[in-house]
Order: sequence, then structure tokens, then C-alpha cells
Amino acid sequence: MRFVETIKNIWTIEELRKRLLVTLLLVLVYRLGCYVVLPGISPDELDALSNFTNKSGLMQLLDMFSGGAFSQASIFALGIMPYITASIVIQLLGMVLPSFQKMQREGESGRQKLNQYTRYLTVLILLLQGPAFLVNIQVQVSAAGGDAHMGFWTVVYLTIILAAGSMFIMWLGERITDRGIGNGISFIILVGIIARLPGALFYEFTSRLPGSTGSEGGLIMFIVEVILLFAVTVGAVLLVQGTRKVPVQYAKRIVGNKQYGGARQYIPLKVNAAGVMPIIFAQAIMFIPITLAGFGAGEDSSSFFAAFSDINGFWYNFVYFVMIVAFTYFYTAITVRPTQMAEDMKRNNGFIPGVKPGKKTAEYLDSIMSRITLPGSLFLGVVAILPAFARFFGISQNFAQFFGGTSLLIMVGVVLDTLQQIESHLMMHHYDGLMKDGKIKGRTTGSAY
Repeated sequence: MRFVETIKNIWTIEELRKRLLVTLLLVLVYRLGCYVVLPGISPDELDALSNFTNKSGLMQLLDMFSGGAFSQASIFALGIMPYITASIVIQLLGMVLPSFQKMQREGESGRQKLNQYTRYLTVLILLLQGPAFLVNIQVQVSAAGGDAHMGFWTVVYLTIILAAGSMFIMWLGERITDRGIGNGISFIILVGIIARLPGALFYEFTSRLPGSTGSEGGLIMFIVEVILLFAVTVGAVLLVQGTRKVPVQYAKRIVGNKQYGGARQYIPLKVNAAGVMPIIFAQAIMFIPITLAGFGAGEDSSSFFAAFSDINGFWYNFVYFVMIVAFTYFYTAITVRPTQMAEDMKRNNGFIPGVKPGKKTAEYLDSIMSRITLPGSLFLGVVAILPAFARFFGISQNFAQFFGGTSLLIMVGVVLDTLQQIESHLMMHHYDGLMKDGKIKGRTTGSAY
């Protein structure tokens, strides 16, 4: 009954209702676009691409990020990952180039400039990835015995269509952020992942039925897999919501007849302040080798490209793990600023008991963040490579992607963020929240979009 009452409350708030309807409409536009096939692609060519995607683990992962548009040779085939890659590059430049650092400090005007540079870089990446995707179609169709030769001008105009499709997805994400429920780019990725979950679950169930290929363990094994998936999901939720509280004492101030301060409060420092962004960043970088190889890791590919196209291989998962740990520290450094926190406390007559205000407080907060980020980053890396272990124990390729990894963490993080947005609207209009204690904690600190 509480759930029904909450739905009624959500529908009662006009602003929230409009935002949810706008989000739903934009998501429907995105999902319809995923099935609009590129002009000139025949059903035989589409079957050859789908077969290749099903055989290649990395291609399945890329197809999942695009919501199935990759295997459909859709106008949205390149998905949102080029924009993610461009965002990574721009943020890295902000760490090393003074001009970009200056723009980061200019507030809203600087953010708009950086967003514009990100868009320009996204277009450049798309112009590189588009021909590579089209070359992959030709290679796979030729390997299947077909003929998918594309002339120069055909490649040019199809590349323009692919680039326009990805830029349109980016625009949809920005509209969801501005007029919808928020976190538009992350929400687009979430929709693509969820779209693959029912099919993967159904395939795993049917494959465990007696008489099916790979039916070892039967339905008992399927039930065990679902239980393990639930346990991993709970672990991911705890990782996203885990905090370390630092006590802050505020000195008493008397202004006129009123007394301010004197109470003790707590600063919640997140164990995983970077949220799911290290996963997205690392995954975007891991897509680069397969892009440079023309989206193909065939027999004539070099050992380097072959190694980094095998998502079950040691080197792929090892490098992936290391990059997640590194990106966790990197993103925590640019989102959590101990110096600014120390200055804010000092300005408001606050101090940490036993620690001098100012520089010592900043060093203390920085040391705490370093200590709690290490186990958080390691756990994040372990969860990210869990699908490789799931596949090793016989779980199907599609279903294994939801056993941790990018898909699970993005789903948990974005869902918690979305629930937190709805919760804030309900509480602002004096309605009960989604939870009895009203304490849904998302990954707002680590959200980039």
C-alpha cells in the first residue's frame, strides 16, 4: 500500500510528473532510434554483424553500451561512448594544461567552454570510429560469404549519419538532465543496459533447461546464479553508499540575542567518492585498441590487439583492474577537495577535534580520503572483473555481464541517483519519501553528467 501511495504522491507533484513524462518520451525516442538501420545495409549483412557480436565478448559489451544498436547497424550504433572518451580527455587536460585549469575555475562560463571543446573532440572521435565500424561490417559480411563493398562516398555519408546519430544521443542526454529526471548521459547508458537484461535472463534460463546445450546443473544452478547476482548487487549498493563520518565541532557565536554554532556535525566522506565514473572511464579506454584494429580481432590481428579484445583474458582484466584503481584516485582528487573543505570549516568557525584549523585540517582530510579510497578502489576493481570469473564457471556470455562489472555498477549507481532525485522532490513538497527513513544515498559526488 505504501508503494501505491508513493506513486500517487509522485503523480500529484506537477513538476515531477512533467519531468518523468519528458524522460520517458526521450527514452522512447532513443530506443526507437536503436532500430533504425543504416541505409544500404541488407538483412544478410545485419545477420553477419549480429553473429560476430554474439561471438566476441568485447563486441557484446560495446553492443550493451549502445543498447543493441551496434549489432543492429543502427544510426545510433556508435552510442554515447565517444562522448565519454572525449570527456575523459578534456578532464585529463584540465590536470596538466594551465589554460584548461583556468576554465575550470571560471565557474559556469568556463564549464560551457569545456563542454564545447568536449563536443568538438566527440565529433573528431566519431569521424575516426565511423569508418572503423563500416570496415568491420565489410569484413564480417565477407567472412560470411557475402559482398558488402562500400565505395569512398558511401563510407563518407554513412560516417556522417553515424556521427549525427551519436550527437543526437548526446543531445537527448542533455535534455534529460535539463528537463527530465537528471543525469541524462548516465541514464542513457542505464537504458541501454536494462534493455539487454530480460533477453540475457531468459537465455540463461532456457539454457539451463534439461536437454539444452550447457544445461549442467539444471534449474538449481540457475537459482544459485540469481542468488549470487542478488548478493553482488547488494555489495555494489553498499560500495556506492559507504561513508566514513568525520566529526566537526562548531564554535559558539552570539550575534545580537541569537546564538549560532556550538553543535557537533559530521562530514560524510564517501568510500567510493568517484561513483561509477572510473568504470566508465576505464571501459572507454579499453575500447580504443579494438577501435584501432578496425573493430576486428581476427586471425591476422596482432597479438596486442588480440589480447585486449579478449575480455576473458588475463591481460585485459589486469589492465582493466589497474586502470579502475587509478581512475578512482584521479576522479576522487578532482571531486573531493580537502583544502576547500578546510577553508569552509574555518570560515564558519568549525574545526575537527584534535586537529588545527587550516592546513592541518586539509592534510587530515586528505589522509582519511587516501585511506578509505584504497579499499574502495580495490573493491570497485574486483566487482568490475567479476564477469570474467562468472564466464569461467560456465555462465553464459550475456548473463555474465550483469555479475558485477560495468553494467551492474552503472545500474546501481544511476538507479540510486534517480531515486534520490525523486526522493528530494517528494520531501520538498512535504510527502513521505520512497524509503521510511528517507535516506537514499546516490553517487552524486561522483557524477559527471
